[in-house]
Amino acid sequence: MSTTVEDVKQMKSFAEFYPYYLGEHRNRTCRRLHFAGSSLGLLCLGWAIYSGAPGFILLGLLCGYGCAWIGHFGFEKNKPASFSRPLYSFMGDWVMYWQIWTGKIAF
Repeated sequence: MSTTVEDVKQMKSFAEFYPYYLGEHRNRTCRRLHFAGSSLGLLCLGWAIYSGAPGFILLGLLCGYGCAWIGHFGFEKNKPASFSRPLYSFMGDWVMYWQIWTGKIAF
């Protein structure tokens, strides 16, 4: 049985949502694009702070979400979880990012 958008919207905690989130990131290329986008986003955030140019924050968001959405539409063949649960999805991105860095999830 597949999870519907309504099922996702009914999830009451991040702990309940995260296994679903991981299931939407089975494709290795999609995970790599997420990782690249998040890394670029962090670099842009760092540069925005260092240079005092807040426009780099917008560029970082564009890099992060752009790479992730290419991964989903082009490789995973599903809709990003950010469309149904934006906050949990944002949190999931960073948990997955950390788990890739620490080797818990394959890069």
